[in-house]
Amino acid sequence: MKKLIAKLWRLIRGPLQWRVLWLWHAKFMVGVTGVVRDGEGRVLLLKHRMWPEGRQWGLPTGYANKSETFEDTIVREVREETGLSVQVHQLVHLKSGYKLRVEVAYEVESTGGTLAVDSFEILEAKWFSPTDLPSGLQESHRSLILRPQR
Repeated sequence: MKKLIAKLWRLIRGPLQWRVLWLWHAKFMVGVTGVVRDGEGRVLLLKHRMWPEGRQWGLPTGYANKSETFEDTIVREVREETGLSVQVHQLVHLKSGYKLRVEVAYEVESTGGTLAVDSFEILEAKWFSPTDLPSGLQESHRSLILRPQR
């Protein structure tokens, strides 16, 4: 039986193989977060409307769209939520094991624009010193901000 399956697999090649794999395997949403810093070392935090009361402060974050790189996701999210332009640097966090989600985070540098909130999802956006972070900050985001930098 194994030999027959292997022979069939080799015969269907290309797009049909990918379609079978896509149907067979799990699908995940990918949440992408950016630890956005400015030239003074401050970090950008957003007060998210949809997050639980008392834990609404966090880093810019959003879900990757189909065919979008994770780097492009955080660039888009920061621009949509704050109006700022950013440059993505190194990957600083990757976590899987959730039922339907994977988390990715990057160190990100603000490169321009004017901080303005014009988004249904965001109540407020502010720059904070890593030594003076607000209460109500997501603990996982606090860990990303305070991790040793290279």
